Amino acid sequence: MTRSTTFASASLTRHLVRGVIGFGGLIGAFAFLPVVGLYSLLLLPLGVLALRGCPMCWTIGLLETISNGRLRRACDDGRCSVAVAARE
Repeated sequence: MTRSTTFASASLTRHLVRGVIGFGGLIGAFAFLPVVGLYSLLLLPLGVLALRGCPMCWTIGLLETISNGRLRRACDDGRCSVAVAARE
């Protein structure tokens, strides 16, 4: 990564793995509730930790990870714009 962002991961693969673990933990916590009882709720902290807080935070991070290095912000004479970065 060329710049530090709040929600982005180092790679898209790593971010998607975190998503699978996170959403799997959240869904599994409630899906296994009839089978193992309240013990299944122990999966909730795992899911929240993997998603870094909430599903929306993970989604924002996904978008940041995908666009990282592809968009450039430039401000000239008090006007700011976002443009696609030139290929190197």
